[in-house]
Amino acid sequence: MKPAEVITLGCRLNLAESERIRAMLAGEADLVVVNSCAVTAEAVRHTRQAIRRARREQPGARLLVTGCAADIEREQLSAMPEVDGLIANADKLDARAWNVPAASPAVPSAHTRGFVAIQNGCDHACTFCVIPQGRGASRSLTIPGALQEVARYTDRGVAEIVLTGVDVTSWGGDLPGGPPLGQLVLAILEEFPSLQRLRMSSLDGIEMDPLLFELFASEPRVMPHLHLSLQHGHDLILKRMKRRHLRRDAADLVYRLRQRRPDLAIGADLIAGFPTEDDAMHAANLSIIEELDIVHGHIFPYSPRPDTPAARMPQVLGPVIKRRAAELRTQVAERREEWLETHVGRPLQVLAERDGTGYAPDFARVAVPDGVAAGTIVTIIPKTQEKGLLR
Repeated sequence: MKPAEVITLGCRLNLAESERIRAMLAGEADLVVVNSCAVTAEAVRHTRQAIRRARREQPGARLLVTGCAADIEREQLSAMPEVDGLIANADKLDARAWNVPAASPAVPSAHTRGFVAIQNGCDHACTFCVIPQGRGASRSLTIPGALQEVARYTDRGVAEIVLTGVDVTSWGGDLPGGPPLGQLVLAILEEFPSLQRLRMSSLDGIEMDPLLFELFASEPRVMPHLHLSLQHGHDLILKRMKRRHLRRDAADLVYRLRQRRPDLAIGADLIAGFPTEDDAMHAANLSIIEELDIVHGHIFPYSPRPDTPAARMPQVLGPVIKRRAAELRTQVAERREEWLETHVGRPLQVLAERDGTGYAPDFARVAVPDGVAAGTIVTIIPKTQEKGLLR
């Protein structure tokens, strides 16, 4: 019999939740769980591929699907002959849904970093986004609860914690007194002085509170890596997306942070081919990559999602979307190559992963010498960079 396997697709929140599921299923056998994603049509396609691959590899196992696609694409996934059952996204961290005893405090992590989900759900209504349908309203982990989750990793000597969620910067809005996210980050840093690294996942820049700004600007244990939920570089498209920021808001935030912390690396989510996008709007999307110096770009070709307002707007032709997405990826790749070159010959503190690579504080990926134990931080002076990897 094979031990239970958890296959994760999508965001870092799913990664954090998969660790919890893996802990709950410790001791189970001949069971495969696909923790799915539904953010785009492509993500759903990857979920289906993962389901079929898992069934081919373990034909005798029980195969269950959870995650956003298990709610948003419930009928379609239920109809797949490979699927034995679905676990609702809202129930996937409840041991009763899996018919197993409650998980022990131990976290059997498959990663060298600790992913801690501090927030779930979303109260906003971006016109392209289906995730609130699969995640529900925004809800926050309390500060004591978050500290307890962090402790599960630090007790095992994990050197880096990543705070995740659907809309991380909305953390605290549903808690008594509405504490800002910066208050939680400061509490973690003070409670765990031995924690070497604290990294934030995707943030909505318009919601960054003054304390969080100050920690990003001046606290060396907060990694110099800011990934923005940007989505586009043209104001009219941002308005049609019902985003709460304009281009200048993102530019101003990045400028002010870089004034304080010049080594800050910027990542961003960008959507190509949003409905009504014309050539000039696409050009604005391209140009924001250079303006903000985006070196960690997540490019999403727009795809209409069920029951979203954007699906009813005038659509851009598929081949045009594909071409614009390729142009955005090329622009990011070129800027990233130039950025990586600035690391050559400089000592980097690299957290080793299990695949022979690791991450510098600014999330540059670096080859790690043989024999370095996963989860340790080593100093590496890269001599060159090839295809996005420093060596």
